[in-house]
Amino acid sequence: MERRKFLINTAITAGSLSFLGNKSLAAMLAMPDYKLTPLRNNVGIFTEQGGTIIWMVNKEGIVCVDAEFPEPATHLIAELKKKSDKPFQWLINTHHHGDHTSGNISFKGIAKNVAAHANSLTNQKASAVKQKSEDKQLYPDTTYTDNWKTKVGDETITAHYFGPGHTNGDSFIHFENANIVHCGDQVFNRMHPYIDRSAGASCRHWATALESVQKQFNKDTIFVFGHAFDPVKVVGNIDDIKAMQNYMEKLVAYVDGGIKAGKTKEQILSVTAIPGVADWQGDGIQRSLTAAYEELTA
Repeated sequence: MERRKFLINTAITAGSLSFLGNKSLAAMLAMPDYKLTPLRNNVGIFTEQGGTIIWMVNKEGIVCVDAEFPEPATHLIAELKKKSDKPFQWLINTHHHGDHTSGNISFKGIAKNVAAHANSLTNQKASAVKQKSEDKQLYPDTTYTDNWKTKVGDETITAHYFGPGHTNGDSFIHFENANIVHCGDQVFNRMHPYIDRSAGASCRHWATALESVQKQFNKDTIFVFGHAFDPVKVVGNIDDIKAMQNYMEKLVAYVDGGIKAGKTKEQILSVTAIPGVADWQGDGIQRSLTAAYEELTA
């Protein structure tokens, strides 16, 4: 679980760090840790490399939402097998991006079924063809266009589709009894988002989708985010949903206002902060501004 710390501490104890080259030390420091964190009602999260994963273990079986990359997925599977000898009933993808679905292949022959929105499957196939990675895919065998529901033991799991945002195939996955929702990449918590216009993203509708989320769920809901500027804050509450909605609304308003005022694309993209958004950090603002500009001028 604390692989990187273990290796570094072992090296220090053995007095061997002085013999390591800079590249070896850098490689060791860069090795990702992985961690299972329980949240509520046998539901928790797994973090290592890529989009956050939700896992659930109960008397009937195991469910995972998203799969990161092949190696992290293998780590997750091994850890969950320590918790239970029950079958992996479902793997559910929030959307198609590789940091959420590349690890699907590790579940081949292990997960009984894979579910995702129909657009997510279409996007995953198109991306695999483009990258010539069809042989490295495990595609969903169960798809839906609106809502979808399944029951595993005492937990009911529902997928909600509120329309395009990050892509045109993003779902919110609700573990109803635990009242935990995986938002996928519809929420980048305090971090400038990736907006995939090639896969049907919509800056305009993203805020509307997040408004629907707030109507569907409540203040007691635990929300899990695909990514966060502070990696610890991939779990949050409805206020974080409101903050992301505000980001998207202010992004569109700023870009739209600039276009109507006759500003050039370069002028619009020159800002370092979106007016009315104070708590989004890090790189990536240009991605958001460019995506909004391209959508509003299309």
